[in-house]
Amino acid sequence: MNIVIVGAGAIGSLFGALLSKKNTVVLVGRAPHISAIQHNGLNITGKTHLHVKLSAVESVKDVAISANLIILTVKSYDTETTIKQIVPQIQEETAIISLQNGLDNIEKMEHIFDKDRILAGVTTHGAIFSHPGVIRHTGKGKTILGAIDGSQSKQLKNIVHLFNEAGIEAQASDDIIKEIWAKAIINSSINPLTAFFNCKNGYLLENPLLEKSVEIICKESTCIAQAEGVPLTALDMIHRTKEVINNTSKNYSSMLQSIQQGKKTEIDSINGKLITIGRQHRIDTSLNKILVELVTSLTDIYK
Repeated sequence: MNIVIVGAGAIGSLFGALLSKKNTVVLVGRAPHISAIQHNGLNITGKTHLHVKLSAVESVKDVAISANLIILTVKSYDTETTIKQIVPQIQEETAIISLQNGLDNIEKMEHIFDKDRILAGVTTHGAIFSHPGVIRHTGKGKTILGAIDGSQSKQLKNIVHLFNEAGIEAQASDDIIKEIWAKAIINSSINPLTAFFNCKNGYLLENPLLEKSVEIICKESTCIAQAEGVPLTALDMIHRTKEVINNTSKNYSSMLQSIQQGKKTEIDSINGKLITIGRQHRIDTSLNKILVELVTSLTDIYK
């Protein structure tokens, strides 16, 4: 299959490397990472050891293959710009997967593409950017894929098989929106705290005050999800969040990495979006507001 991965950061590069073993893959990302891949190939270290030679370009315009599958792994704040750029690459049978953080990516995609073309996914794999051309796979996880309308199409089943064949443990969901919400709740409870306290994920359960903070943020974020009709419970989400923290205890969250690199964070598409939805349902969003303010103050400092 011809696969284009737009947003070749840590996760995009990791999945691209794995998928390239049996497929034609093109990575679209930024220099100097792309330049390093062009000259020396892509190296994956850590939980996976892999060196692959694959096509890498800095612009969607430079993609030379006809894509059967486009995977979006760009930051949520780049989604709108990116989907406009990929429109010329879309063929009749092209599927598009959003494999991103945040609650507003699908909404943005639906303005451009038909719903039946859009797939979405969440993953618990951990990866960090070591240096140009090198990605460290910090934790193996599961990937869940699904159609927006919950249908189990042949196309979805083929893509799930494709991922599993590449060594990316994947399964199909008939309620991917619920999975996106669950991931957002987990991210809302982990990422801002680790970003503000400049700590690895595991420290959130080592510090009693931070562990309690994780629990009450989970409850608030889950309450917002429930108001939207998403069938999740606070107890289950607290359990799932702590499970993720334990499984990624030595990882630095993507939000902390963005802060450390002086880059924009995805706080607006995670906690910020939760605030917006919560207001619509007249739900208290005090904790999420505090987190947005804390992370925003950090990004101002690091500018």
